[in-house]
Amino acid sequence: MITHSPNPAYLADDERYTQMTYQRCGQSGLKLPRLSLGLWQNFGAVDNTVNSRDLLRCAFDNGINHFDLANNYGPPYGSAEANFGKLFQADFKPYRDELLISSKAGYDMWPGPFGDGGSRKYLISSCDQSLQRTGLEYFDIFYHHRMDPETPLEETMMALDQIVRSGRALYVGISNYQPAQTKEAVAILRSLGTPLLIHQPRYNLFDRWIEDGLCEVLDESGVGAIAFSPLAQGVLTNKYLNGIPEGSRAANKAIVHLSENDISAEKIRKAQALNQIAEARGQNLAQMAVAWVLHNPAITSCLIGASKTAQILDSIKALENLTFSEEELHSIREIIS
Repeated sequence: MITHSPNPAYLADDERYTQMTYQRCGQSGLKLPRLSLGLWQNFGAVDNTVNSRDLLRCAFDNGINHFDLANNYGPPYGSAEANFGKLFQADFKPYRDELLISSKAGYDMWPGPFGDGGSRKYLISSCDQSLQRTGLEYFDIFYHHRMDPETPLEETMMALDQIVRSGRALYVGISNYQPAQTKEAVAILRSLGTPLLIHQPRYNLFDRWIEDGLCEVLDESGVGAIAFSPLAQGVLTNKYLNGIPEGSRAANKAIVHLSENDISAEKIRKAQALNQIAEARGQNLAQMAVAWVLHNPAITSCLIGASKTAQILDSIKALENLTFSEEELHSIREIIS
């Protein structure tokens, strides 16, 4: 396992591609690392920039060459992209052609009727703002972050097509789309000549909605998938096996995406039972949760978040055992059903 060097002048580790495996994304020519780094948390203006830099360096030194952003990541909105842009200029600019950098637009971003949704106006304006904040010439992947029921899907997909044709992005993706919406988006983009590369859904042992039709749509359409929240915001780790510890993210009232209500006694009981299976596999609960997500053939890559470099290294160890016996899968289904 490659450990991170604290030297201020960054040179990527020469052995960075020996620690990671890569998988083709759908029917495209693009390969993604089995683990990608999400910048949803720990990269905003309220976070420690030195730690953010350590996370990026550690990830890349270990072959994680895909960094995932969105326009409203922070807090405040836009600050994760701005901070990433500074760190990119300082450390990663020489490695631009080795990196996959993605961003998204779809949720609330700025005041007024043009700062949210799926209109051409919003998506192209937001993409331009994101490029300016990051200092990049283009994104490798640009996503529509969520379905907008008030905007015709044709308009949203035409905006993504224009983003590619104008050179703002190389590929396009969608996130949080239901199966029927995904199938329609695939057809529209294919007719425009800009195939849909990838879908980014939430997927973990406690949230398996993609198994109800979306996996089949992606397989039939030749579209890849990158799962976010594989650890259910930390619930599928050893941290909460005995309840909510003081100082944890769930105990922090300022964190709106995770609360005590998300960690019920029932979920803790299930996590404890899952942990017993993980230990028998020689993994901790987080590693097994990541391995389980990647065991689904529809999943190209798994988006991990981290507040410490040790968490990145721990997730990489999950790749050492992605195989599940039928007995293990049966036991897991019994627990989570």
